[in-house]
Amino acid sequence: MMNVRTGISLMLLLGMPLFTCGQLKLDLAEMLQEQQLQAVNRNLSPFDESPGAVALDAAQSDGLAVLKDVVFDGGTIEVELLGENNPGRSFIGIAFNIRDEETYEAVYFRPFNFVATEQLRKDHMVQYICHPEFTWFKLREERTGEFENEIPAPPDPDDWFKATVKVLDKHVEVYLEGKADPVLKVERLRSNESGKLGLWVGNGSSGRFRKMVLHAE
Repeated sequence: MMNVRTGISLMLLLGMPLFTCGQLKLDLAEMLQEQQLQAVNRNLSPFDESPGAVALDAAQSDGLAVLKDVVFDGGTIEVELLGENNPGRSFIGIAFNIRDEETYEAVYFRPFNFVATEQLRKDHMVQYICHPEFTWFKLREERTGEFENEIPAPPDPDDWFKATVKVLDKHVEVYLEGKADPVLKVERLRSNESGKLGLWVGNGSSGRFRKMVLHAE
């Protein structure tokens, strides 16, 4: 579960309401200002078009923004994401169980596939990975269709959308826009080794993030 004392300390640091009822609301822009986000292989900046939002720029390889003083060992992550309809250049999501910049689990979306008409591309809208061993390519080649899925009635690829990622001991469930049915449910490929949590973008991708809320189980 989430570390309660760490949550309270962070809230006091940022002048935010105390962590209550197993819920921690995070203002990512304030966290950036207070140097509580650590960018890896990216530049991280406020996203001025939306209060409280931050942006990771595009670069080669994957990128992270790790939340420094939040311990998340399991529970539910809510966050709003903004990618773009740019084929092969918009991969955006959340990383968890982060050991280092190359070792983590993540759930991410390919917004450019939200408007796909070919079934093959529709099947690749949402993805689970477990780096470094289980990349999207390895999972697609060896366990086709098990760790990615189509999203029924997907959102606009050029607009904000709300994702909910439920991290359990053995499984990960992904929900979209508050709907009751998961768009992806997978077996985790690594046990919990770290409480580190972060924002994630893929190779060549930028991304915007806001309104993150963590819920302890």
